[in-house]
Amino acid sequence: MTLFARKSATSAEGGRPVRHQPAELVPTVEGLQDAAAHYGLPGRNAVVMTMGALHDGHATLIRTARERVGAKGFVVVTVFVNPLQFGAGEDLDRYPRTLEADLELAFDAGASVVFAPSADEVYPGGEPQVRITAGPMGERLEGASRPGHFDGMLTVVAKLLHLTSPDLAFFGQKDAQQLALIRRMARDLNFPVEIVGVETVRETDGLALSSRNRYLSAEERRTALALSGALFAGRERLAAQEALRARAASLPGAQGRSENRAEALSRLGEARAAADAHAVAQAAEGRGAEAVRAAARAVLDEAAKAEPPLTLDYLALVDPADFTEVAGDHDGEAVLAVAARVGTTRLIDNIPLTFGATK
Repeated sequence: MTLFARKSATSAEGGRPVRHQPAELVPTVEGLQDAAAHYGLPGRNAVVMTMGALHDGHATLIRTARERVGAKGFVVVTVFVNPLQFGAGEDLDRYPRTLEADLELAFDAGASVVFAPSADEVYPGGEPQVRITAGPMGERLEGASRPGHFDGMLTVVAKLLHLTSPDLAFFGQKDAQQLALIRRMARDLNFPVEIVGVETVRETDGLALSSRNRYLSAEERRTALALSGALFAGRERLAAQEALRARAASLPGAQGRSENRAEALSRLGEARAAADAHAVAQAAEGRGAEAVRAAARAVLDEAAKAEPPLTLDYLALVDPADFTEVAGDHDGEAVLAVAARVGTTRLIDNIPLTFGATK
C-alpha cells in the first residue's frame, strides 16, 4: 500500500478538510485485500466505482458512502478506465486521466483507500473470455447507441464487487440505465450487496456534472444546456398537467367519463388552459406522457438550430424497470432520458418523473 499525504491528512490548515484515516493509494489487488482485512468492518464496507477524472458528483457519492458507513467504516473508491466498455471510435485514449487530483478529491470526501489498478492488474490474462451479458435492457437507448458497452460495464462492476466485497455500492442516478442494470445484475445473480443510487449533481446552470464537460468550448456548453433544459421542460409540463388533473377532479361532475373531466377542466377558465387546449385535453384523459415528450423535444429542436448545433441521439420516456417506452396513459414512475452530441462530445442526462401523483 502507498501512503498518500499522511502528513496533511490530519491537518485542517488552509481550510482543508480533515481526512479520514487511512488515506492510501492501492494499485494492486493484493494491496486492496490487505487494506480490507486490516480496516474493514462487517456491515460497514462501501465502494464507489469511477473511471477517474473526478468531480463534485463523485465527491457526493463518496460523502454519501462515508455517511452511511460512519466514521469507522471502510470506503473504497476505484479509479479504473475500463477498456471493455469503450467501442470502436469512442474516447478511450482521450478519456482524461488525472490521478493526483482524483486522490485529493477522493480523500477529502472521505475515502479510506483509492484502488487504482492497471488494466493488466484487472485483466491479467488479457480481455476476459467470459463476460456478463446485459440482456435486452442493455440493448436499448445507450446500449443501442454503444453496442457492447453495458456488457463491458457489468463485467468490470461484477469483478470489482468481488474484489472489494462491499456491503454497499454507490452509483449516480445520472447514469440511470447503468444503475438499473447493476441493480438487476445484483438481484438476478444474488450479489450480497445493497446498490444505492445517489441523485444527479448539477452545476448552477443546470448542466449535469460529467467528466466529459471539460471537452466543451464555451459556445458548445451553451448549446449543451438544452439537455437539462429539455428535461426540465418535460417536468414542468407534467407538473402543470398533474395540477390540472387534480383541480378538475375536485370540481362537481368531474368523476366518471373523460368528457366530464374535460368539461371540468374547461370550467376552470384559466388562461393557461385556454392557451393550450391540447394540453388540457391530454391532462383530462391521462395522456400526459405524450405532452411531456413534446415539451422536451421542442427544446431540443431549437438547440438543433443553434451554433454550434445539438445533434440528438435519443429522447425517451421509459419505465425504470426495463427502460421500455411508456404508453401515453402511463401512471407511475418513469425516467425522461436524453443523449446528444455537441461538437465531438457526447452527453447524457435524465430525470425521474411520477405520473398520476395527484390522484
